[in-house]
Amino acid sequence: MSRKIIYPLLIVLIVSGLYYFENLYDFDKTTQTEEVYQKTDTKDSNFDDSFLPHSTTGELVHHQFYSLSYSKKHKQAEWVAYTLHPGHLSDNSFDRPYFEIDKKVNGGSADWRNYRGSGYDRGHLCPAGDRRFSYEAYAETFLTSNASPQDPKFNAGVWNRLEIQIRQWVPKTDELYIITGGILKEGLKTIGKDKVSIPEYFFKVVVAYDDTTPKAIGFLIPNKPSGESLSRFVTPISQIESLTGLLFFKNNNRETEAQLKGPVDYDFWKLR
Repeated sequence: MSRKIIYPLLIVLIVSGLYYFENLYDFDKTTQTEEVYQKTDTKDSNFDDSFLPHSTTGELVHHQFYSLSYSKKHKQAEWVAYTLHPGHLSDNSFDRPYFEIDKKVNGGSADWRNYRGSGYDRGHLCPAGDRRFSYEAYAETFLTSNASPQDPKFNAGVWNRLEIQIRQWVPKTDELYIITGGILKEGLKTIGKDKVSIPEYFFKVVVAYDDTTPKAIGFLIPNKPSGESLSRFVTPISQIESLTGLLFFKNNNRETEAQLKGPVDYDFWKLR
Protein backbone atom coordinates (compact mmCIF):
# COMPACT_ATOMS: atom_id res chain seq x y z
CA MET A 1 0.00 0.00 0.00
CA SER A 2 1.48 3.40 -0.98
CA ARG A 3 2.33 6.13 1.52
CA LYS A 4 -0.24 8.38 -0.16
CA ILE A 5 -2.95 6.03 1.10
CA ILE A 6 -1.43 4.94 4.43
CA TYR A 7 -0.81 8.43 5.91
CA PRO A 8 -4.36 9.79 5.33
CA LEU A 9 -5.76 6.53 6.67
CA LEU A 10 -3.67 6.80 9.84
CA ILE A 11 -4.77 10.39 10.36
CA VAL A 12 -8.44 9.40 10.07
CA LEU A 13 -7.95 6.54 12.56
CA ILE A 14 -6.14 8.77 15.09
CA VAL A 15 -8.76 11.55 14.89
CA SER A 16 -11.57 9.03 15.20
CA GLY A 17 -9.88 7.45 18.22
CA LEU A 18 -9.44 10.80 19.97
CA TYR A 19 -13.06 11.74 19.30
CA TYR A 20 -14.28 8.41 20.71
CA PHE A 21 -12.06 8.73 23.79
CA GLU A 22 -13.23 12.30 24.48
CA ASN A 23 -16.88 11.32 24.27
CA LEU A 24 -16.29 8.25 26.40
CA TYR A 25 -14.60 10.40 29.04
CA ASP A 26 -17.48 12.88 29.06
CA PHE A 27 -19.98 10.05 29.36
CA ASP A 28 -18.17 8.57 32.34
CA LYS A 29 -17.93 12.01 33.98
CA THR A 30 -21.66 12.65 33.49
CA THR A 31 -22.56 9.24 34.84
CA GLN A 32 -20.41 9.77 37.91
CA THR A 33 -21.98 13.16 38.59
CA GLU A 34 -25.47 11.68 38.36
CA GLU A 35 -24.53 8.89 40.77
CA VAL A 36 -23.22 11.43 43.29
CA TYR A 37 -26.42 13.47 42.90
CA GLN A 38 -28.58 10.41 43.54
CA LYS A 39 -26.63 9.54 46.68
CA THR A 40 -26.47 13.01 48.21
CA ASP A 41 -29.92 14.46 47.45
CA THR A 42 -32.26 11.76 48.68
CA LYS A 43 -34.68 14.19 50.36
CA ASP A 44 -35.77 16.01 47.21
CA SER A 45 -39.08 14.26 46.59
CA ASN A 46 -39.81 13.42 50.22
CA PHE A 47 -41.95 16.31 51.47
CA ASP A 48 -43.07 15.25 54.93
CA ASP A 49 -46.77 14.44 54.53
CA SER A 50 -47.47 15.75 58.01
CA PHE A 51 -46.85 19.25 56.64
CA LEU A 52 -49.01 18.92 53.53
CA PRO A 53 -52.29 20.84 53.72
CA HIS A 54 -55.38 18.98 52.65
CA SER A 55 -56.64 19.28 49.08
CA THR A 56 -59.99 21.03 48.75
CA THR A 57 -60.19 19.87 45.11
CA GLY A 58 -59.26 16.19 45.43
CA GLU A 59 -56.67 16.64 42.65
CA LEU A 60 -53.41 15.85 44.46
CA VAL A 61 -50.32 15.51 42.23
CA HIS A 62 -46.88 14.37 43.37
CA HIS A 63 -43.97 15.28 41.13
CA GLN A 64 -40.42 14.24 41.88
CA PHE A 65 -39.40 17.60 43.33
CA TYR A 66 -42.66 19.11 44.60
CA SER A 67 -46.33 18.28 45.25
CA LEU A 68 -49.45 20.27 44.44
CA SER A 69 -53.21 20.38 44.67
CA TYR A 70 -54.72 21.45 41.35
CA SER A 71 -57.88 23.51 40.92
CA LYS A 72 -59.61 22.85 37.60
CA LYS A 73 -61.97 25.72 38.33
CA HIS A 74 -59.14 28.25 38.57
CA LYS A 75 -56.75 26.43 36.16
CA GLN A 76 -53.79 26.47 38.57
CA ALA A 77 -52.62 24.90 41.81
CA GLU A 78 -54.38 25.95 44.99
CA TRP A 79 -51.08 25.13 46.68
CA VAL A 80 -47.61 23.85 45.84
CA ALA A 81 -45.43 22.29 48.54
CA TYR A 82 -41.72 21.53 48.46
CA THR A 83 -38.64 21.19 50.65
CA LEU A 84 -35.51 23.29 50.63
CA HIS A 85 -32.27 22.21 52.29
CA PRO A 86 -28.59 23.16 51.94
CA GLY A 87 -27.97 20.56 49.22
CA HIS A 88 -30.47 22.37 47.00
CA LEU A 89 -28.66 25.70 46.95
CA SER A 90 -26.78 26.00 43.68
CA ASP A 91 -25.60 28.60 41.18
CA ASN A 92 -26.01 26.26 38.21
CA SER A 93 -27.09 28.12 35.08
CA PHE A 94 -29.44 26.22 32.77
CA ASP A 95 -31.18 27.17 29.54
CA ARG A 96 -34.70 28.25 30.40
CA PRO A 97 -37.18 25.70 29.00
CA TYR A 98 -40.65 26.46 27.69
CA PHE A 99 -43.62 25.94 29.98
CA GLU A 100 -45.41 22.65 29.34
CA ILE A 101 -48.85 21.26 30.19
CA ASP A 102 -48.76 19.04 33.27
CA LYS A 103 -49.92 15.64 32.05
CA LYS A 104 -50.19 14.30 35.60
CA VAL A 105 -53.17 16.60 36.12
CA ASN A 106 -56.37 14.84 35.11
CA GLY A 107 -57.19 16.26 31.67
CA GLY A 108 -53.99 18.33 31.68
CA SER A 109 -53.25 21.72 33.23
CA ALA A 110 -53.89 25.06 31.54
CA ASP A 111 -52.11 25.83 28.27
CA TRP A 112 -49.21 28.30 28.54
CA ARG A 113 -50.71 30.32 25.67
CA ASN A 114 -53.33 31.66 28.07
CA TYR A 115 -50.64 34.02 29.35
CA ARG A 116 -49.61 35.32 25.92
CA GLY A 117 -50.44 39.04 25.60
CA SER A 118 -52.21 39.05 28.99
CA GLY A 119 -49.79 41.41 30.69
CA TYR A 120 -49.15 38.81 33.40
CA ASP A 121 -46.13 36.62 34.06
CA ARG A 122 -46.27 32.86 34.34
CA GLY A 123 -45.24 33.20 37.97
CA HIS A 124 -43.52 30.17 39.50
CA LEU A 125 -44.95 28.82 42.75
CA CYS A 126 -42.07 26.40 43.36
CA PRO A 127 -39.27 28.72 42.18
CA ALA A 128 -36.94 27.57 39.43
CA GLY A 129 -34.17 29.21 41.48
CA ASP A 130 -34.77 26.66 44.27
CA ARG A 131 -34.24 23.76 41.87
CA ARG A 132 -30.92 24.56 40.19
CA PHE A 133 -29.15 21.54 41.68
CA SER A 134 -30.06 19.49 38.58
CA TYR A 135 -31.54 20.24 35.19
CA GLU A 136 -34.25 17.64 35.77
CA ALA A 137 -35.40 19.44 38.93
CA TYR A 138 -35.12 22.85 37.27
CA ALA A 139 -37.12 21.82 34.19
CA GLU A 140 -39.86 20.28 36.33
CA THR A 141 -40.75 23.74 37.66
CA PHE A 142 -41.73 24.75 34.11
CA LEU A 143 -45.11 23.01 34.21
CA THR A 144 -48.17 25.24 33.97
CA SER A 145 -49.59 23.57 37.09
CA ASN A 146 -46.74 25.34 38.90
CA ALA A 147 -47.60 28.74 37.40
CA SER A 148 -50.03 31.47 38.36
CA PRO A 149 -50.70 34.90 36.76
CA GLN A 150 -48.51 37.45 38.50
CA ASP A 151 -48.01 41.15 37.92
CA PRO A 152 -44.51 41.38 36.36
CA LYS A 153 -43.29 43.95 38.89
CA PHE A 154 -44.69 41.87 41.76
CA ASN A 155 -43.02 38.73 40.39
CA ALA A 156 -39.62 40.40 39.89
CA GLY A 157 -39.98 42.53 43.00
CA VAL A 158 -41.44 41.67 46.39
CA TRP A 159 -42.18 38.03 45.47
CA ASN A 160 -38.60 37.53 44.32
CA ARG A 161 -37.32 39.23 47.48
CA LEU A 162 -39.26 36.74 49.59
CA GLU A 163 -37.86 33.80 47.61
CA ILE A 164 -34.33 35.10 48.14
CA GLN A 165 -34.99 35.63 51.86
CA ILE A 166 -36.17 32.01 52.19
CA ARG A 167 -32.93 30.76 50.59
CA GLN A 168 -30.98 32.84 53.08
CA TRP A 169 -32.75 31.03 55.94
CA VAL A 170 -31.68 27.59 54.69
CA PRO A 171 -28.15 27.45 56.18
CA LYS A 172 -29.47 27.97 59.71
CA THR A 173 -31.74 24.92 59.58
CA ASP A 174 -31.55 21.38 58.26
CA GLU A 175 -34.58 21.76 56.05
CA LEU A 176 -37.42 24.15 55.29
CA TYR A 177 -40.91 23.15 54.25
CA ILE A 178 -42.64 25.66 52.00
CA ILE A 179 -46.30 25.81 50.96
CA THR A 180 -47.38 28.53 48.55
CA GLY A 181 -50.17 29.58 46.21
CA GLY A 182 -52.65 32.25 45.24
CA ILE A 183 -55.81 33.11 47.16
CA LEU A 184 -58.42 31.49 44.92
CA LYS A 185 -62.02 32.62 45.31
CA GLU A 186 -65.17 33.44 43.36
CA GLY A 187 -65.25 36.46 41.06
CA LEU A 188 -61.58 36.72 40.16
CA LYS A 189 -60.62 38.16 36.80
CA THR A 190 -59.26 35.64 34.30
CA ILE A 191 -56.91 35.43 31.33
CA GLY A 192 -56.89 33.33 28.19
CA LYS A 193 -59.17 30.83 26.56
CA ASP A 194 -59.00 28.55 29.59
CA LYS A 195 -59.99 31.42 31.92
CA VAL A 196 -57.03 31.17 34.29
CA SER A 197 -57.89 33.05 37.49
CA ILE A 198 -55.73 36.01 38.51
CA PRO A 199 -55.19 35.88 42.30
CA GLU A 200 -55.35 39.22 44.08
CA TYR A 201 -53.06 37.88 46.82
CA PHE A 202 -50.39 35.20 47.15
CA PHE A 203 -49.36 33.36 50.31
CA LYS A 204 -46.35 31.46 51.59
CA VAL A 205 -46.13 29.34 54.72
CA VAL A 206 -42.57 28.42 55.73
CA VAL A 207 -41.73 25.80 58.36
CA ALA A 208 -38.38 25.20 60.05
CA TYR A 209 -38.77 21.95 61.93
CA ASP A 210 -36.73 19.82 64.26
CA ASP A 211 -37.77 17.52 67.07
CA THR A 212 -37.77 20.20 69.74
CA THR A 213 -38.47 23.65 68.30
CA PRO A 214 -40.77 23.71 65.26
CA LYS A 215 -41.26 27.23 63.91
CA ALA A 216 -43.45 28.64 61.15
CA ILE A 217 -44.11 31.97 59.50
CA GLY A 218 -46.82 33.02 57.05
CA PHE A 219 -46.93 35.75 54.42
CA LEU A 220 -49.81 37.29 52.49
CA ILE A 221 -48.84 39.70 49.70
CA PRO A 222 -51.02 41.61 47.21
CA ASN A 223 -50.40 40.76 43.56
CA LYS A 224 -49.01 44.20 42.73
CA PRO A 225 -45.69 46.08 42.98
CA SER A 226 -44.44 46.87 46.48
CA GLY A 227 -41.23 48.21 47.96
CA GLU A 228 -42.31 47.60 51.55
CA SER A 229 -40.37 45.44 53.98
CA LEU A 230 -41.25 41.73 54.02
CA SER A 231 -42.16 42.11 57.71
CA ARG A 232 -45.14 44.18 56.56
CA PHE A 233 -46.66 41.05 55.01
CA VAL A 234 -46.26 38.60 57.90
CA THR A 235 -49.72 37.12 58.47
CA PRO A 236 -51.11 34.65 61.04
CA ILE A 237 -51.39 31.20 59.49
CA SER A 238 -54.93 30.94 60.84
CA GLN A 239 -55.85 33.97 58.71
CA ILE A 240 -54.36 32.31 55.60
CA GLU A 241 -56.46 29.25 56.42
CA SER A 242 -59.61 31.39 56.57
CA LEU A 243 -58.87 33.00 53.21
CA THR A 244 -57.91 29.80 51.39
CA GLY A 245 -60.14 27.21 53.04
CA LEU A 246 -57.00 25.14 53.60
CA LEU A 247 -56.00 23.46 56.84
CA PHE A 248 -52.32 23.52 57.76
CA PHE A 249 -50.52 21.08 60.07
CA LYS A 250 -53.62 19.01 60.89
CA ASN A 251 -51.55 15.84 60.48
CA ASN A 252 -49.27 16.90 63.34
CA ASN A 253 -50.05 16.38 66.99
CA ARG A 254 -51.96 19.18 68.70
CA GLU A 255 -48.95 20.52 70.56
CA THR A 256 -46.89 20.83 67.37
CA GLU A 257 -49.82 22.34 65.46
CA ALA A 258 -50.36 24.94 68.19
CA GLN A 259 -46.67 25.80 68.24
CA LEU A 260 -46.51 26.21 64.46
CA LYS A 261 -49.59 28.43 64.44
CA GLY A 262 -48.48 30.43 67.47
CA PRO A 263 -46.73 33.81 67.65
CA VAL A 264 -43.94 34.37 65.13
CA ASP A 265 -40.39 34.15 66.50
CA TYR A 266 -38.97 37.28 64.84
CA ASP A 267 -35.56 36.73 66.46
CA PHE A 268 -35.30 33.41 64.62
CA TRP A 269 -36.52 34.58 61.20
CA LYS A 270 -34.70 37.93 61.18
CA LEU A 271 -36.60 39.49 58.32
CA ARG A 272 -34.93 42.08 56.14
